[in-house]
This record gives sequence, C-alpha cells and structure tokens, in this order.
Amino acid sequence: FLKSQGLDVGASRVEDDRLAAAEQLLHQAREKGVQVYLPVDVIAADRFSPDAVSKQVTVQDIPAGWMALDIGPATVLVFSEALADAGTIIWNGPMGAFEVDAFARGTMALTHVVASAHALSITGGGDTNAAVKKFGAADNISYMSTGGGAFLMLMEGKTLPGVQALDGV
Repeated sequence: FLKSQGLDVGASRVEDDRLAAAEQLLHQAREKGVQVYLPVDVIAADRFSPDAVSKQVTVQDIPAGWMALDIGPATVLVFSEALADAGTIIWNGPMGAFEVDAFARGTMALTHVVASAHALSITGGGDTNAAVKKFGAADNISYMSTGGGAFLMLMEGKTLPGVQALDGV
C-alpha cells in the first residue's frame, strides 16, 4: 500500500503485481468515506537477520536498500486507537516478521490490543494465529480460523468450493 502511494519502501518485500489493486482499494475507500489505516513508522533493517542493524523511521524515510520488517511504536498507537471502539475486529496477517524478536514488537503489541478489546475478535491465517499463540493471547480471541485462503475468500463473499460441492448433495 505504501509503495502504491509513491513511497520508496527500499528493499521491503512488495507484491508489485498487486500495486494497482492496492491503489484501487484506497481510491474506493476514499470515495466511500472509509478510513484506511496505514503505517506511519516502521522498524527498518539493513537485512533480514536477528543481528541486523535496525532503526525506527517514518515511512517516508526508509533507507535505500533497507527493508521495513515491523511497524513502529507510532503506528502501534494509531492502530490501537482505531481499534479502541471497534465492535468487531477481523485480523489477517502479522504486523511484521514476528518470528525474529527484533521485529516482533508491533505484532506483539497489536496481539494484546486485539485480545484485550471488548469486541468480537476473529483472526485468520497460519501466521496470524501463530503470533497470537506465541504471545499468549489465544484464549482471549473470540475465534481463530485456520482456513487461511478460505477465510479470506469467505470474507470477500465468495462461495467456498467445499460448500458449493455440498449444494448438490
């Protein structure tokens, strides 16, 4: 999403073939008055490694050749405030490379925000659920879907192949 807005994201992992879709989604959200929350700061590192040199930077200041591997504390605050009054929280995808402790703080913080929210909380996908378990919050999540891609298809309103097959039974 950041790159689709013209920001230089350094060597961060980006699905370039999805940039147009990200741009279109942001445009549609603006047209409908829907607020989309994107990172304002990140933890950037010179490489993906536990011993990498890393620092907190704004999303406009990711150094060339570096990669964003976690959200920063200002983003944690923005996202936490956005979730504070939510009635339902649906979460798919960790905030960063939580498998490496140096890049886990954002995911850990948001895990605890979601787990302590007075909301229906639904997580989907193996990485998200692994993070929730790693940070000891599984008992405080309303529902953890292990469906991965099927979870996302259902959220998009698509018919799941397994359910469609049962229609003829």
